[in-house]
Amino acid sequence: MLAPVFHRWELSLSRKDRNRTVRPFEWGIEFLQNGISNRGFRTADCGLNDGNPQSEIRNPKSYLIDYARRAVRESDAYHSYAPVKDYRLEGSHLTFSSPLQTAYPRNNIVHGRYFPAESDGRAVLVLPQWNAGGKGHIALARLLSLFGLSTLRLSMPYHDLRMPEELIRADYMLSPNLGRTLQAVRQAVMDCRAALDWLQSEGYSRLGILGTSLGSCIALITMVHDPRLRASVQNHISPYFADVVWTGISTRHVRAGLEGHVTLEDLREIWMPISPKAYLKRLVETEKKSLLVHARYDHSFLPDLSREVLQEYRDLDLPHSTLELRCGHYTSGKFPFNIILGWAVCHYLRRNL
Repeated sequence: MLAPVFHRWELSLSRKDRNRTVRPFEWGIEFLQNGISNRGFRTADCGLNDGNPQSEIRNPKSYLIDYARRAVRESDAYHSYAPVKDYRLEGSHLTFSSPLQTAYPRNNIVHGRYFPAESDGRAVLVLPQWNAGGKGHIALARLLSLFGLSTLRLSMPYHDLRMPEELIRADYMLSPNLGRTLQAVRQAVMDCRAALDWLQSEGYSRLGILGTSLGSCIALITMVHDPRLRASVQNHISPYFADVVWTGISTRHVRAGLEGHVTLEDLREIWMPISPKAYLKRLVETEKKSLLVHARYDHSFLPDLSREVLQEYRDLDLPHSTLELRCGHYTSGKFPFNIILGWAVCHYLRRNL
């Protein structure tokens, strides 16, 4: 009986933003050719030469699929980064240069809000959802500090203060430009690891990560590749990045730019380096713990996708807890579901760090 109610509510909330733009499809191979970003992972090994990569590759789809397979196979190199040396904390505002420098100067400075607490060496890195404003998840970060957990809320690539002047939404983080989307998520993982370096330098040794929606995907990939993280909260879960974009109501305008150029199967392969599915087996025997949050009436991260992740955690015998919210994707941020979620997340991280 509740399913139609939440469906209408979710649709209504998803349509509040009237500034969504259907952007043109682009392979975006030029975004994968970047000397700084490719530390330890060279695009030259794929036969990509300097100059204009688009004109030199006869089959860009095949190139991107090959690139993605190698990125997953060599994921430690793919997510490696040069140490950051210009951390600057002014009040609660932390800034530093992103280890992956892009073509957009504003995006190359990472911004974070720091909420210290008497935490006994415990700290949580918080990643908000796609298109979150500068205040997104600030209340959650403060709540975590009340639970005795120091918190660093990080702005993702192309969001709030990192947004290029020509944008009104964080479209460069996720769009029909396949290569730029790959680069943006890779950059986000590197930014998270650099933020963990800073937290460690401040004396924190028991580290966790919390991500919501798109941030959930980034949180999982970061936890897999950074041995310092003990626990994660993944709020909204899917095995594949591509499937969320293809089937969710939040990304209908992105799919509109993709259709006719790639299939869902193509997109799964090309975006596999930014998909949790590629990395879950690496959590086996690590003893890292996860809280997996999913919503029963989610029309952005479809319940079938969430169930697939839950089943894989069970099949791999990975330490985890689950929380099913009896609401949808957008409504998980509405009363009373946001209260239930906030309490559960804070309690879980305090207990497991």
